Amino acid sequence: MSKPLLQLDQVSVHYGGIQALRDVSLSVASGEIVTLIGANGAGKTSCLRAISGLIKIGGGSIQWNGQDLKKMDAAHRVRLGLAHAPEGRMVLAQQSVEDNLKLGAFVHRRDRASAEQSLEEAYQLFPRLRERRHQSAGTLSGGEQQMLAIGRALMARPKLLLLDEPSLGLAPLVVAEIFDRMRGLNEKGMALLLVEQNAQLALRLAQRAYVLESGQIVLEGKAQDLLRDSRVRTAYLGA
Repeated sequence: MSKPLLQLDQVSVHYGGIQALRDVSLSVASGEIVTLIGANGAGKTSCLRAISGLIKIGGGSIQWNGQDLKKMDAAHRVRLGLAHAPEGRMVLAQQSVEDNLKLGAFVHRRDRASAEQSLEEAYQLFPRLRERRHQSAGTLSGGEQQMLAIGRALMARPKLLLLDEPSLGLAPLVVAEIFDRMRGLNEKGMALLLVEQNAQLALRLAQRAYVLESGQIVLEGKAQDLLRDSRVRTAYLGA
């Protein structure tokens, strides 16, 4: 693997007296898809939120291209090239699809041409968003809202996209479409860190994977190897 774009070293996160992450170490290289799998409550969402700066870490370090992120807020991390499509989509229901997308381009607010280019690329990636650009985001289907959440994150032109449960609650055809788009983004050079309830789908998309249990990494390796691992198959693949 090439030099990591993102490196977590012994990261811990607490919510009051509850430890959500314990000494988590993982990495993502440029242009790589890495997936983080585990049961509900294992700490996967906490891991992504710590990376994007939405929660503070209690110990360890998070580095971006060798630069310590600990004192950088979430907005600064977006400017560096980190974008986050959160669990639950978090679209602004009363705002139009286009206004939701434009919010994702706040790092380009002084460069209108770049923002307009990002908007066009989002519409090319998800043509249904163009068709519904004047609709309120709250009137979209679940799949369309997921496309909007991903499109909004991409407006920042990230080097690494954090995706939290992109298939949750969606029909299989919509899931297939979204995963196909993720594969296409990666083929163009974007790195992805994916948290996904459908472990089989995630492991088939990713190059490498980590298994998180009770806030700790318990397995890691090539995704194809974990796909065949008896422990993973029993716990997460229904085999």
